[in-house]
Amino acid sequence: MSFFKEVNSFVDKATKYVKIRSDLLELIKQCKSVISVAFPIKKDNGEIETIYGWRAQHSFHKLPTKGGIRISNEVSLDEVMALAALMSYKCAIMDIPFGGAKGAIKINPQKYSVNELERAVRRYTFELYRKNFIGPSIDIPGPDMGSGEREMAWILDTYATLSNREVDYLACVTGKPIEQSGIRGRKYATGLGGFYVLNYLLTERKDITKKFKIEKNIEDITVSIQGFGNVGYYLSKFLFDNQIKIVSVADITGTIYNEKGINIDKLSEYVKLKGGVFGYPDAKSTSNPNDCLELEVDVLIPAALENVINDNNVDKIKASIIAEAANGPTTFSAHNKLSANGKLVIPDILYNSGGVTVSYFEYLKNLSHVRFGRLEKRLREENNINLLKEIEKATNKKIEYKNVINTFSEEDIVKSGLYESMINGFNSVYEKSIEKGIDMKTAAFVLAIEKIALSYNQLGIFP
Repeated sequence: MSFFKEVNSFVDKATKYVKIRSDLLELIKQCKSVISVAFPIKKDNGEIETIYGWRAQHSFHKLPTKGGIRISNEVSLDEVMALAALMSYKCAIMDIPFGGAKGAIKINPQKYSVNELERAVRRYTFELYRKNFIGPSIDIPGPDMGSGEREMAWILDTYATLSNREVDYLACVTGKPIEQSGIRGRKYATGLGGFYVLNYLLTERKDITKKFKIEKNIEDITVSIQGFGNVGYYLSKFLFDNQIKIVSVADITGTIYNEKGINIDKLSEYVKLKGGVFGYPDAKSTSNPNDCLELEVDVLIPAALENVINDNNVDKIKASIIAEAANGPTTFSAHNKLSANGKLVIPDILYNSGGVTVSYFEYLKNLSHVRFGRLEKRLREENNINLLKEIEKATNKKIEYKNVINTFSEEDIVKSGLYESMINGFNSVYEKSIEKGIDMKTAAFVLAIEKIALSYNQLGIFP
């Protein structure tokens, strides 16, 4: 089954628990606009190569649409459409006023020079602009697999040139460098959001973990994580820094395992030197990246590719909790088996939504043209000092001001907003699962469909 059909299978299952018209359901499921582009770039050796790409806008129930740009030789139109759909449901769950979108450039970025890659990204941006598929009020790209701050800066500059620097041009793309009006905390937002949810579940929602036969203290929890890219690294880093034991990590080079735990800081240095986790000296190595999926651990975190948990290995999954940090890591049929086997699946459209949440904060920052916390920083400090002075008068005790008057930075505000969003999202999905008597992933799609359908109804499209 194609990835897009897999996503719609989850939607179809969820609609059994939602009163919705069939024609409205069909509207919700389909991508509303899709473009395919082909354009030439001149390589460093003078040769001309044709590059292919896509952009899919899944839902217009909220505008603008929002979604990353994947740069990979393995990407396809079907994958772009599926990821755009997931983004729509993700934004709906998190109450982010975007429709879902996704884009891709079909090349292997490792096989191109920086200059060649820049030409491809800039020309792709030109194609989006020419077809009205990019703009602060239209469609906002962001980073994804194979792209990051550097590529987002190229997109920003290209859009700024083409649009003659319209007043809100900075909001045409998110995930930018801080110096180009990006936002502090965006780079690790997806990993941090995943950490917030898992840490909350294991420390404050033991009523849930007990149902899934996990009654351990958090320091005794064991984790296996597949993927050591941006999401996998930062998620494992936050877990490691908070004393949660990661016993296995996998990437494209293979799987490493150490039952006593893996030092993520040392592993990161090794990966920078060697290019992958295989051969890390403080752990056992195997050449199969999927070996990490079948280990005897409490929590399994697929943070790499889609469909890695499927009918071929689902019966070998031993973890009690599967936290889906990747997009679509579990096939529809495999998910049903996991649920039947009593596993708790924290769905991707909730668990990895930290990235789009902080991208929304960056978008708001760009529209307001002011850094979060800048206007009120000094006022807060003065109010805190005045409060402390009154406390000193009342208690007749001297207070060391510098220890308590520090006000919040932009990064502090972003982290606070991200935590609030992730925990509210988790609780909303879990409450829906209890209300309907269904698993959390199905509940997440139920919640998303309800919100999107309500928006269409209120707009008068389906009165």
